[in-house]
Amino acid sequence: MTLEQFFQENPRCALGFSGGVDSAYLLYAGVKAGADIRPYFIKTAFQPAFELADARKLAEGLGAEVTVLELDALADPRVAANPADRCYFCKQNLFRTLKERAVADGYPVLLDGTNASDEAGDRPGMKALAELSVRSPLRECGLTKAEIRARSREAGLFTWDKPAYACLATRVPAGEAITAETLARVEGAEDALFRLGYTDFRVRVFHGAARLQLPQGQMERAVREAEAIQAALKPYFTPILLDLEGR
Repeated sequence: MTLEQFFQENPRCALGFSGGVDSAYLLYAGVKAGADIRPYFIKTAFQPAFELADARKLAEGLGAEVTVLELDALADPRVAANPADRCYFCKQNLFRTLKERAVADGYPVLLDGTNASDEAGDRPGMKALAELSVRSPLRECGLTKAEIRARSREAGLFTWDKPAYACLATRVPAGEAITAETLARVEGAEDALFRLGYTDFRVRVFHGAARLQLPQGQMERAVREAEAIQAALKPYFTPILLDLEGR
């Protein structure tokens, strides 16, 4: 099956839209196929502000309007406790919220951007998607991450080379409770590091400290600029640790 055939069979869809590579291309494909595809961005403390900005920018370029829904992800104690299967409970809450609103808006088919490179065994959230009958057209059509990036570049989408960005909750070790304050500190630290010119990194919480995971190509620079990094991240974390294994 091709994406064009999928949208011919499912011409009215609600898309769980993050503004990332996959959901951006799926929205593009739906619009190009002439489908009535409506993007919904579910705003939680797990998403940094730039994700919503990117989602709006991409949708606007395609002539689509993003519907923003707000959800207190930490209100569910099963999510806040941060067990190993946190993503399952979180994804349940996200797509139940989406389903309720989408059905009310007249969109019976729910979509997400899972692609053919995503292994089900590594993603507890995919179980929740299956239970809620959420369709993943990119995966169903066999499109891998590399293919989606290539097609996105060809289509002129600015997201084509956007680094993968897992939600902020992944910065907190499993088993350690997640708080809004911790998420805000992580977001602030990552934004500060980005402003220094670093890319495709993670700031992970490690016993109260910040553990920086940088690509190997940026490691030497980080050592040279240690003082600048410490000064930029000090409002959010101390001490600052550099993970020599990198990303």
